[in-house]
Amino acid sequence: MRTPLIPIFFAILIASGIASCSSGSPNKNTKDKRPAVILSVEGYIVKPTLLVVTIQVSGTLLPFEETVLMPETGGRVVMINLPEGKLVKKGTVLVKLFDGELQAQLKKSQTQLQLAEQTEKRQRELLKVSGISQFDYDQTVFQVNSIKDDIDLLNVQIGKTELKAPFDGVIGLKNISAGAQVNSSTPLATIRMINRLKLDFSVPEKYSREIIPGKMLTFSVEGDSIKYTAVVMATEGGIESDTRNLKVRAVVDHVSRDLKPGAFARVELELGKHADALLVPTQSIIPQARNKKLIVARNGKAEFLIVSTGIRKAAFIEVLNGIHSGDTVVTTGIVFLKPKADLKFSKVIK
Repeated sequence: MRTPLIPIFFAILIASGIASCSSGSPNKNTKDKRPAVILSVEGYIVKPTLLVVTIQVSGTLLPFEETVLMPETGGRVVMINLPEGKLVKKGTVLVKLFDGELQAQLKKSQTQLQLAEQTEKRQRELLKVSGISQFDYDQTVFQVNSIKDDIDLLNVQIGKTELKAPFDGVIGLKNISAGAQVNSSTPLATIRMINRLKLDFSVPEKYSREIIPGKMLTFSVEGDSIKYTAVVMATEGGIESDTRNLKVRAVVDHVSRDLKPGAFARVELELGKHADALLVPTQSIIPQARNKKLIVARNGKAEFLIVSTGIRKAAFIEVLNGIHSGDTVVTTGIVFLKPKADLKFSKVIK
């Protein structure tokens, strides 16, 4: 007779639990209706600002002129005038090859010319009195001219045994010594013009229209805080298909001792100025999959606006549309805000 009482006991416990839950729910709803907490955030008042549009790219300093010195002909080196690291003037004889055989041929041809000219002089007098035919005289004149041509050829060949400086420049490290046997492909040394330098760099395709000959730019080199200037000399004829960059060459006329050919350079180009640009702190931009947003205070509440951005600086970014001068942009706590949320500013930067 005790068995039927057990199900009745459990039914009473379940009913009591449901009743207690029902009686507790009003208290829970009362707690949910507490007033929402207003977040304290910081803001920035947007105002028109002068924005200088600049880009920074990497470049390389190069000699304005650079040539590997090689002889025009082969032979034995009999004289070397390659002062390493020193300046030489244009036309200075740097290397001399043996030309003894050519000098002997030249002397022989000069003697033959003297004899031929004396013969031509005598025959000219005989021709006046019909003592010789015109044909014989013409043959003598031809011989004189032929010997002169041989002398000119020998002088050219002798000139090839002398290697002269093609321009004013500094000699690099020499690769030969006196007595060495060289040919037309033997590199003797390098000469560089360093009183002027070239600066080569590349800019992205979207800035290519801004780069024109005569444009001024500034640059600096590693380990030197001084800003140097250069002038754009020329650009490549087209955009590189693999990098989508435009190659640019500038000229550095005022060369310092600290500027060395081959050095890495940080180039800064000014591409324009925006007089009334609207800048906001970079942390106020909310990036999304398809657009960017800002939170602006309107009547004390948070309003989310879709904006377009332009030039990015170190701490600020240009906003092209969506906001106006005088708007207060939220800069902190943006991840916790929701549309139409009440705003309380702890700090506003003007």
